[in-house]
Amino acid sequence: MIPLGDGYEARPISYDLYRDACARLENRIFGGTWGYAFDPPAKTPPPPGETFQWGLLHGGDLIGWHHAHQQGERTVYMADTGILPEHQGRGLYSRLLPHVLAAYRSAGYTLVTSHHRATNNRVIVPKLRAGFFLQGLNLYEGGLNVALTLSLDPTYREAMHVRSGFRQPSGEAARRLGLNVPETGADAAATIPPVPLPEVEGEGVDLGGGYTLHRVPYEVYGDVYARLEDAAYASVSFDWAEPAPFSSPEVPRYAWLIAHGGEVAGWQYSRQWDARTAYMVNTAFLPAHRSKGLYTRLLPVVLSALGAEGYRLVRSHHHATNNAVLIPKLRAGFRLQGLQVDGHGVMAVLIHAFDDVYRDYMDTRSGLTHPKGEVARRLGLHLREDEA
Repeated sequence: MIPLGDGYEARPISYDLYRDACARLENRIFGGTWGYAFDPPAKTPPPPGETFQWGLLHGGDLIGWHHAHQQGERTVYMADTGILPEHQGRGLYSRLLPHVLAAYRSAGYTLVTSHHRATNNRVIVPKLRAGFFLQGLNLYEGGLNVALTLSLDPTYREAMHVRSGFRQPSGEAARRLGLNVPETGADAAATIPPVPLPEVEGEGVDLGGGYTLHRVPYEVYGDVYARLEDAAYASVSFDWAEPAPFSSPEVPRYAWLIAHGGEVAGWQYSRQWDARTAYMVNTAFLPAHRSKGLYTRLLPVVLSALGAEGYRLVRSHHHATNNAVLIPKLRAGFRLQGLQVDGHGVMAVLIHAFDDVYRDYMDTRSGLTHPKGEVARRLGLHLREDEA
């Protein structure tokens, strides 16, 4: 028995008891999603291998479950977690995760994988906080799914950072990837030159902890960026080896500097993407100012400013393994919309919608919710009377 607090507990159960619980409760838990109804299967499913099942109980009543099964020689697949709606939103999933992950580690697995509707931030965020990384998207009968992978091997985890372009290869990860990388041993943080905050108007927005945010002209931001870019990023971008052949299109630009103690601690730069969308191009904090919650405090200020400019959507791209940015973005209401490979690496595409109907539309597209109301009308869908 695993105590989860507030009268909740998890207990190992048999596979048959798990299947019985699914038959009785899954419509109450998953009934609001939108999936494709296949004909009866023509083939018998393959054997699941080793399985793991826990029942979630409250006051002795079964209110949910977790089921996982072996997938290959080193991977366990978290196939199914369900919690009755009246018990959701209480942090149960976050409390259960460390216990089941410890069980998989003890069983000898190296990788843990799972799939979730791409806009289901209530599950994706705790998974990313537990150390899972985005690994892909697939369109299947349930909608648009995001694939997540947790490496229980720290070297493979580092290799995932290298693959995404988030970090330079080094040490054992480099060796396993077949790379011969010299170890420099240099402490880049010790060589960062202090840059005084340029002359700005007003006192800026108080971000707490002695940090302030200042709106500045693009040229001022550009000068600071050129001086501190190497100190702010450890990622690996493609070297084009020659200047760009064209100038960037002239579009509205929005730039901020973050200050602490009279010096630049970081920045944020956004620009117009299209007729409805702003693009958060880059945000960075110098190493000494990270892990202080600054990104979470910065986001609402920048989003409010872009919304006030009239944009209906805000777009951003981040390395697929950069959970330190993905988590606050998803918690702020951004939704995962794609993965792309560009000059910076494997990038996750996120979209924030100021329009409530468009947010519901994203959930409908992913299959998380059934189309209804204004979303169905704008999609031109004619629902059955029992669905309207």
